[in-house]
Amino acid sequence: MISEASSRAFFARLTCLGIAIGMGLLAAIAFLVVLQVAARNLFDMGLPWADELARFCCIGMVFLATPALAGRRVMVSVSMLPDAMNAAVRKWMILFADITTLVFSGFLLWGFAEFLPRAGKFLTPAMGVPNWFYYSLALCGSLLLAAIAITRITATLTGRDPSAPYHETRDETGLPI
Repeated sequence: MISEASSRAFFARLTCLGIAIGMGLLAAIAFLVVLQVAARNLFDMGLPWADELARFCCIGMVFLATPALAGRRVMVSVSMLPDAMNAAVRKWMILFADITTLVFSGFLLWGFAEFLPRAGKFLTPAMGVPNWFYYSLALCGSLLLAAIAITRITATLTGRDPSAPYHETRDETGLPI
């Protein structure tokens, strides 16, 4: 059976892979935007597939990068209240936030379970790929987000630092070493 530490390390590596893929998708978005502008201005032709592919890359980038942010607990948040609390209260607030993230990812997965069986067989207008493929990166990111939330909840309940496997070593100023 896989130990909790090795599963947390596995998910931390998966989040790093998601960030790397997200950076590649961001580069593809930039390339597609420049290509679309050049095609319209220089050749007076639109490329509808480029818009659709850029949208696919954007969806994938967001959903593949979000689990890394959730693992590190650096998503958009207001931390003034937790920072003002003592360590025990802060731990419970972080646990509540992780449970909320798990519920949110559960709703996302439920939405995919309802949406994709019906709409997954239809093709996208410009590229002609099935919707199930078009939203596959979002589905993978949602599954990983749920797994990250579960490992963070488990780590918190067992007295471990839930963010530890997701952080690189930093110095006293917070910068990576």
